[in-house]
Amino acid sequence: MSAPFVSEDGVAASRYQLLPGRWANLLDGLCAAFPGIPRETWQARFERGRVLDANGTPLRADAPWRVGLELRYFREVEDEPRVPFEARVLYRDARLLVADKPHFLPVTPAGGHVAETLLARLRRETGLVDIAPLHRIDRETAGLVLFSLDAATRPAYAALFAGRRIHKHYEALAGPLPGIEFPHVRRSRIVRGSPFFRMQEVEGVANSATRIEVIEGPAGEGPWRYRLVPVTGRKHQLRLHMASLGAPILGDRTYPTSCPRAPGDFSAPLQLLARSLRFRDPVDGRERAFKSGFRLDGLTPTRATAG
Repeated sequence: MSAPFVSEDGVAASRYQLLPGRWANLLDGLCAAFPGIPRETWQARFERGRVLDANGTPLRADAPWRVGLELRYFREVEDEPRVPFEARVLYRDARLLVADKPHFLPVTPAGGHVAETLLARLRRETGLVDIAPLHRIDRETAGLVLFSLDAATRPAYAALFAGRRIHKHYEALAGPLPGIEFPHVRRSRIVRGSPFFRMQEVEGVANSATRIEVIEGPAGEGPWRYRLVPVTGRKHQLRLHMASLGAPILGDRTYPTSCPRAPGDFSAPLQLLARSLRFRDPVDGRERAFKSGFRLDGLTPTRATAG
């Protein structure tokens, strides 16, 4: 697969293949295909050369609608707020890059986040176009993300995650659980809940498991520091398991109840950190191990440690 078209702000172009229709031109057809995007937005994209053909040539708004033509276009979010925390590159070679992501920064574009993502920032900072995340962590979660820089070896590294041959552990701050014997393995069946962005536990055969250990559990009141090892990789698994045990992770706006964060609100982050990654390199056989430089210290944004 060829490298994606990437704009100066690090955003990769989206693809769209023209479907059958009787529209006079591209502008009319795209407005009909994407009714949620104002006509003025499409017009501006054409004028600034942000609608391309498959070869990367800018197209005109009045060009005829040709069924089967594949377009590239760049998504934009008006007044997208900047995430005021920085990621760090912990490691880079010819095949891999390991980034340490702060809270609130999405890994890839989604919804109202396009240019302010870890992927777009890395493209801008490194100049690398063909860089792809091998996995993702939630926007609300801080910590390690592994990227592939080489398309030829990318499938070998992706297979590590598919085959659960990546050893990961997370840290979390949450309420005390004095009535549970640790280490504790939480197993449950997780399915999609309501609204669409939430997950829920239901009766049935377990499809998720998390090993939970206590790192620090003060005798008095206050949060405990937990080590969370996901045995499986269900969406929101760690957050849901902790909430179901009666100790939701500090700063969680989704579990046990939903309290959506307002745009631009970077206070009280989720106290969940992707602390470490360890695996045997499928290309050269070396043992690889990485540790986040961020730390959890309460409901304040992550800060890097010296070590």
